[in-house]
Amino acid sequence: MSSEPDETGVLILDGGLATHLEALGCDLRDDLWSAKLLMENPEMILRAHRDYFAAGADVATTASYQASIQAFMRRGHVVHEAEALIQLSVELAVQARDESGGGMVAASVGPYGAYLANGAEYTGDYDLDEDGLYAWHRPRWEVLAGSPADLLACETIPSYAEARAIARLLEDTPNVNAWVSFCGRDGEHISDGTPLERCAALFAGNPQVVAVGVNCTAPSHVKSLIGCLTESPIIVYPNSGETWDARQRRWEGLADPMEFGAAAREWRDAGAVFIGGCCRTTPEHIRQIRAHLG
Repeated sequence: MSSEPDETGVLILDGGLATHLEALGCDLRDDLWSAKLLMENPEMILRAHRDYFAAGADVATTASYQASIQAFMRRGHVVHEAEALIQLSVELAVQARDESGGGMVAASVGPYGAYLANGAEYTGDYDLDEDGLYAWHRPRWEVLAGSPADLLACETIPSYAEARAIARLLEDTPNVNAWVSFCGRDGEHISDGTPLERCAALFAGNPQVVAVGVNCTAPSHVKSLIGCLTESPIIVYPNSGETWDARQRRWEGLADPMEFGAAAREWRDAGAVFIGGCCRTTPEHIRQIRAHLG
């Protein structure tokens, strides 16, 4: 499938898969998050992918963000069962894509912090160095690299060492394309404090990398972060703009989907060519992106 922008000037990604699954009634209070449905109710994942394509998304991102070999083995699965569940995440997205009449499937490669399930994906505070991260990622990477996905979505990367590990994995699989998307903590830096510009330089000129950018980031930081990216096509898919009130145990500051769509037009004008949503965004956010860019 082509990774070229369509008539809107961008490729429109989907939104928060787990967010929509929860809206459909799924209980995702689990270390595996949406990946637990690969074991329990894969039909709901298929339904969520269908809904995002119907809303105007060009790209479905698979439910493999937290679906690592190690995570499934921690649940009692043996290696070949874990591999089959990761393959299933791609098969579901491919089925939804084909039913919709076209589009792309991006196989999600979540960070090591997602496996830890302790918030480290937003800090980059890891107990593994670059070599350890390379070894941890490799089993799932090999499964997804051999799948029918169109490319790998290396996303919510909070650590420079993890980015270096991913660069090495790309070298090992020269026939695989990917986007690389970092978690930004402000308008210039990723979660561990490394300047985004330095992280992006790891992938500059790499023909396997279709885009570099940010996700799981506050919308207010996106334009500034786009300004840090000069070498590769740019991808952005921020959160809705809400913040979690731990005392009241609720989300506050809902970003209106229409406002999100209007912001997407600004991100496109600033240089982004892949645009979508991350946590707390819905099919309606994607519908508004297409309406504002169309």
